[in-house]
Amino acid sequence: MPKSSSLAAPAEGAKVPPMHPNPYAAVVLLSGGQDSATCLAWSQKRFQRLHAITIDYGQRHHIELGAAVEIAKRAGVPQSVIPCDSFRALGGNSLTGSEAVLGGVRDDNHLPNTFVPGRNLVFITLAAAFAYQRGITEIVTGVCQTDYSGYPDCRADTMVALQESLRKGMEFPVTVHTPLMHLSKAETVKMMIEYGKLDLLAWSHTCYNGAVPPCGTCPACELRAKGFREAGVIDPLVARVGG
Repeated sequence: MPKSSSLAAPAEGAKVPPMHPNPYAAVVLLSGGQDSATCLAWSQKRFQRLHAITIDYGQRHHIELGAAVEIAKRAGVPQSVIPCDSFRALGGNSLTGSEAVLGGVRDDNHLPNTFVPGRNLVFITLAAAFAYQRGITEIVTGVCQTDYSGYPDCRADTMVALQESLRKGMEFPVTVHTPLMHLSKAETVKMMIEYGKLDLLAWSHTCYNGAVPPCGTCPACELRAKGFREAGVIDPLVARVGG
C-alpha cells in the first residue's frame, strides 16, 4: 500500500487547472470520531495521497478536534483544521447550543436534538472547495444511513444530490465517497480489524457529552458500545481510558 504524502497548499493566487484533476488523491473529512477514523483507514487502502480536513464548527466539546489531530498524526496523514463557527451562532441543538443531549426525538421535527441542520452539507462543500484548489476530485466522508440516528443529511440520496450540485456548481468532477453508508457499527469495527487499524479507534471520540472516559449513556456512546459488543471486540478507547 503506498504511503500517504503531504499535499502542499497552492501558492498564493495560484490555481490548479480543473482540466487536470488527480483521481489518485483524496480529501478525507476527519471529525475525530469512530466513523471518520474508519474512513481514513479505508482511504489509505485506496488512494496514493491523502489530506485530512477537520471542521471547527463551534461544537461545545473541542475534545473531538484534539482527537482528530491525534488520529491524523498516528495515521501519518497531513491534516488541516478549517474554522466554520456559524453553527454556534445558529444554535438550536445540543451539539452547538446550550441544550442537554436527550434520547429520542423532538416532537416538532421527529429528529434527535443532536441534529445540526445543514452540517454535513456545509462540511462536504468545504471539503470540495479545499480539494478543488489542489486538483483533487475525491472526497471521503463517514456518513451512514444504517446507524444514522435519523439524520437526513446522512442518507444516500442526500449524498447523490449534493455530489451532483457540487459538480454543476464547480464544474469539477467531484466524487463523494461514503464507504460506511450501508454498514452497521459492528461491520465498521470488523473493517478496522481487517485493515489492522483498530488501534486508531483508541484515540477517537464519540461521546456527545464530551466525556472521557465516555459517559456510556448518550445515544452516540450506546451505538458505539453496541457495535463493539456485536463485533465481539473490546473497544480500544475504553481499554485505554476506562469507562
